[in-house]
Amino acid sequence: MQVTWHGHSTWHVTVGETELLIDPFFDNPKTDLEPSDVDEPDYVLLTHGHADHIAHAGEFSGATLVATPELVSYCEAEFGYEDAVGGMGMNLGGTVECGDALVTMVRADHTNGIMTENDASGGMPAGFVISDGEPTDESSTTLYNAGDTSLMSEMRDVIGEYLNPDAAVVPIGDHFTMGPQQAAIAVDWLDVDVALPQHYDTFPPIEQDPADFERAVADTGSDAEVVTLEGDESSEL
Repeated sequence: MQVTWHGHSTWHVTVGETELLIDPFFDNPKTDLEPSDVDEPDYVLLTHGHADHIAHAGEFSGATLVATPELVSYCEAEFGYEDAVGGMGMNLGGTVECGDALVTMVRADHTNGIMTENDASGGMPAGFVISDGEPTDESSTTLYNAGDTSLMSEMRDVIGEYLNPDAAVVPIGDHFTMGPQQAAIAVDWLDVDVALPQHYDTFPPIEQDPADFERAVADTGSDAEVVTLEGDESSEL
């Protein structure tokens, strides 16, 4: 499994022959790419409906959209997904097959209103657990993308305990999500081998030094390796 960070919360994940794009938002200072520079993915995964997570979803309407039913309906109407492949509405706790990947939708503690003229609901905010096999299979590689969230005990009691992620992508920006200290506790609770920070340095309220996150992870006693990617940089899991 290969992951590429395009800044903020935008990730390109390759599982076998399947390409997944998470929360496409290219108006951030970490990437030099425009949406048109990115090859069409097979699937677009949206954690929630805030503008800094769906701003460029419409640029990839040839992909299959994976999100809550409410957010799928909104994007079909707003971005024309109904004219292309369409959407795969799912909900918390569900697992769907996305090509060579198994994708499980898990809880995130955040808000999910879509601030438009008529104020739409995106349903529940979510995170995704992405695996190249059954997450309970020790031979599989499993990535947890927490989305926008606060620290929550479900990371320890459900996601870490039963879905067994090998790597976790966690927000560290604070203000709107966890900051470095809470994100480090999440990494410890999840008992992952690799931690990757996201959702920082995009706007003034979420400016962070990722080195603070790395130190906070070490302070918990976790053995996780913190991998801080530069914009448009990739890592093999």
